[in-house]
Amino acid sequence: MNIIRFILGRIILFLDWLTSPKPKNFSSDKIKHIQEKVKNMEIYEFKACPFCVRVRRYMKKNNISITTKDARRNTDYAQELIKGGGKLQVPCLKIVSDKTEWMYESKDIISFLDNYLEINDAK
Repeated sequence: MNIIRFILGRIILFLDWLTSPKPKNFSSDKIKHIQEKVKNMEIYEFKACPFCVRVRRYMKKNNISITTKDARRNTDYAQELIKGGGKLQVPCLKIVSDKTEWMYESKDIISFLDNYLEINDAK
């Protein structure tokens, strides 16, 4: 089973690299605005997880630069995720504000970022 996961993971990473999206052509002001709004966020991920790849591709396409933490390769990150979010599930968006929030599920993360950053309104 581990061999199959390894092979599938490499295929996922290769296809992601091969078909990597190009960033949208936002104004420099819009990019600065986006970076300012995400400066207190982190993404916990596994590099070869297809759902994590979905979030990373969305971020790349929309010029979003959020610190990523590979919870598979770094046990400290895995423990942070379990302690803070309650489970070792990725992708997970950690939003630090007055109250730290942990958001799971790739579609929920993408939807949140889309609305929070007003991506659809960006030109």
